[in-house]
Amino acid sequence: MTLGQKLKVLLPFTGLALVLDLAAKWLVLSEMTLMEVRPVTSFFNLVLVENKGAAFSFLSSQGSYQGLKMAGLAIIAMAPLGYFVVESKNKTAIKALGLILGGALGNIHDRLRYDAVVDFLDFYYRDHHWPAFNLADAAIVVGVVVFLVVTLREDRLKNAKKLKKGRF
Repeated sequence: MTLGQKLKVLLPFTGLALVLDLAAKWLVLSEMTLMEVRPVTSFFNLVLVENKGAAFSFLSSQGSYQGLKMAGLAIIAMAPLGYFVVESKNKTAIKALGLILGGALGNIHDRLRYDAVVDFLDFYYRDHHWPAFNLADAAIVVGVVVFLVVTLREDRLKNAKKLKKGRF
């Protein structure tokens, strides 16, 4: 598969994750105020919060230019995605990388525009709340899980073939 063919697989998933994330954030920002909670079900709320730190608000109180610093770190952390796209021969793995890239770009957009990531999905059980997150975070998690499953499965199949041929 050529790089051009890989990009034709990657970019629609990148675009889908990015557009859905930005549209959902725009809707939440236009309809809710900061820290507003809107119950939806017995285990899910919409809640508008800003995350100035990393995952689960880690490093959220680190001072000025935090959004710019975190955006820079995210861009650096995305660098291996290019390597994985170039090296991968599996379309499903490339689609998963597209979800990761789209989600990362959605959160980088927030950091550069708002100096924080916009989170609004709040799942909970009784009084125990999972940290609020957004569609970009969901795309990243789904992409990572799918990529790992596909990659581990491919490795297992390669090792099984080697073992069968006596070259392991």
